[in-house]
Amino acid sequence: MKPITIVLADDHQVVRQGLRALLEHEPDFGVVGETGNGLEAIGLVEQLRPRILVVDFGMPGLDGVSVTQQVHRRCPETKVVMLSMHHNEAYVHAAFSKGAHAYVLKDSSADDLIQAIRAALAGRRWLSPPLSETGLRAYAEKTKGGALNLYEILTERERQVLHLIAEGEKNTEIARRLGISPRTIEKHRATLMSKLKARDVPALVRVAIQHSMPPGGD
Repeated sequence: MKPITIVLADDHQVVRQGLRALLEHEPDFGVVGETGNGLEAIGLVEQLRPRILVVDFGMPGLDGVSVTQQVHRRCPETKVVMLSMHHNEAYVHAAFSKGAHAYVLKDSSADDLIQAIRAALAGRRWLSPPLSETGLRAYAEKTKGGALNLYEILTERERQVLHLIAEGEKNTEIARRLGISPRTIEKHRATLMSKLKARDVPALVRVAIQHSMPPGGD
């Protein structure tokens, strides 16, 4: 029987090691790759075409929701299981709206993660308790047409630039990491300030943190 192939994306090496040991204890699971960077995660999935991507919500390089969106678009056969410390429905909604199949809280049990992966493989959505579909529907109804959603009003490239600005990266480093010119980064920065009504970089960072786009980390 061919193993169920899995790629791990989390910026903490000790977490990846623990996840690998946990998942490979399942006789039909096989971890085929891992990374601590969101941008690298997309390339790894395109290269390895795993059945499952387990990705942390807050990742350096590119946040987990943007990674999910790209994987869903480029490799739809790969199911995404989101790991997160965030219990807020706003984070769950962002993940599912971009193609995640499961949302697993980091304080969940090992059995929960395994159940989430198997549910995703079967094409079912899975939520860690106490999160629920009822709560998610209530959140979606409450915020309909209201709350600012960076994943809707910004382009993919603008989200990438905003994420790296929130990490404290300078224009030259952002340009190097994204493979575009510093002048293009300046244009994206100006567009971000206009769209988000931010007067300076600290204001951009505050918007990123307040609207479901944490600057890396957990």
